[in-house]
Amino acid sequence: MKKYLATFAVLCMAASLFAQSVTLMQNKPEIDGALKAYAAIWGKANNTQVTIKSVGGSTGTDLGKELQADYAAGDMPDIFVIAGPEDFKQWQTILLDLSGEKWVSKTSVPFKVDGKVYGFPVAVEGWGMAYNADILAKAGVNPKTLVNLDGYSKAFAKIDGMKAKLGLKSVVSMAASIDMSWVTADHNFNSLLSNGLSYGDMSVTNDLLAGKVDDTRLAEYADWVELLFKYADKSVLTTGNYDAQVGAFAAGQAAFLHQGNWVDPNMKAAKTTFKMAFAPHGSMAKATDGIFVAAPSFYVVNNTSKNIAMAKKFLNDLVFTEAGNKYMVQDAGMIPAYSNITMKPSGQLSASVQAWAASGKIYSWNQYNFTTDFRQKTLGPIYNQFATGAIDKAKFIEFMKAAFVNMNH
Repeated sequence: MKKYLATFAVLCMAASLFAQSVTLMQNKPEIDGALKAYAAIWGKANNTQVTIKSVGGSTGTDLGKELQADYAAGDMPDIFVIAGPEDFKQWQTILLDLSGEKWVSKTSVPFKVDGKVYGFPVAVEGWGMAYNADILAKAGVNPKTLVNLDGYSKAFAKIDGMKAKLGLKSVVSMAASIDMSWVTADHNFNSLLSNGLSYGDMSVTNDLLAGKVDDTRLAEYADWVELLFKYADKSVLTTGNYDAQVGAFAAGQAAFLHQGNWVDPNMKAAKTTFKMAFAPHGSMAKATDGIFVAAPSFYVVNNTSKNIAMAKKFLNDLVFTEAGNKYMVQDAGMIPAYSNITMKPSGQLSASVQAWAASGKIYSWNQYNFTTDFRQKTLGPIYNQFATGAIDKAKFIEFMKAAFVNMNH
C-alpha cells in the first residue's frame, strides 16, 4: 500500500508540474529546434506544457492537410499558422480577434480583416536570388548586373563555363518537384505577380484572378523559369527536397539558391564561411531593382481553445521579454516584425533583406491571394512538367494561361 501511495504521489507531482498546456503548429521546420528549446524555457517559467508541431519543408507533411486532419478529429492546436487571405477564409470561424493585444501597437504588418487583427506576424522575410559572393567574384560577375533576363543569362552562361574551375555542380540550386511546389508555385510564381510593381500593387494579381492574362509579361516570365531550370542541377531540380536544395548551396556546389532568408539557420548549421546576399529576380526584360519582402505567415489563436489566456501570453512574451526576443532574433535567426525589438539577426541573408527593405527596394507578396489548391495542385504540376522536360516552354505558357482562364469555371 505504501508503494502504491508513493507511486501515486509521484504521478500527482508530475502532473502538477504543468497546470496548463498549449499546442502550437507551425510550418518552418528549420526553426523547430530553436522553437522547442524556447517553448521548454517559457513553459517551465509559466507552469505550462508547450507542445510544438512542425510540418512542411523536408518533413514530408503539409500544414493545411495536418490542420484539416486535426479539425476532423476535434483536436485543433491552440496556436497555428495562416499564410494569407485564402487561409483566413478557410479558418475564420475559429480565429480569435486579437485586436486588443499589446503587441498589435508594435507592428506595422499584422494580419487584419475588416479592421480587426487576427494574425501575429511571425517575422519579416524576403527572397530574391541568393548568391555566393565569393564565387561571383572569382567568376568576374558583378551582382549589380543581376537585375533582368539579359543580365542573368550572361552571368549564368559565364559561370556555367567555369563550373569545374569554381568547384560547382550547377549554377543554380532550384527545386521543382511536386513536393517542393511552394518554391515554384508560391515563391517563383510571385515574380509574375509582383516583380517591378509598386509595393501593394495588385493589378497583375487581380487581372489573373479574373482570368485576364498579360501575354508579354507571361512570356518573359516563362523565359525566366526556363533559364533557372536550364542551369539547375537536374537531380535536385526534379527530385530534390529542401535539404538537398539548400545543402548544395551551403556546400558551395551552386552559385545561386532560389530560397529566402529563412535558410540562415541552415547556413549556420553547415558552418558556411563564404559571403552571400540577395539579388533581384530577373523575370523581366526591363531592370527590376528590388526583392520580395513581407510578413510571410501569422500565428493565430483558436477561439475554441481551453487555453486562450496562455496562448495569448505566449505570443506577447515573444515580443516583450528578453528571452522571447533572443529566441526570435538570435536563435531562430528571424527578422522581427516589431518596432520595440532592437536585436538584429546575424545571418547574412537576413541582413541582406534588411538592407533592401531599408532602401525601400521591395516588392509585395501576392501569391497567397490564390488558393492553396490552385497553387499546389494546378500550378505546381505545370512547373514540374516543365522541369522534367515533359513539356516545353510553349506548352508551359499555354498551360499557365489556361490555368488562369479556367480558374473560376
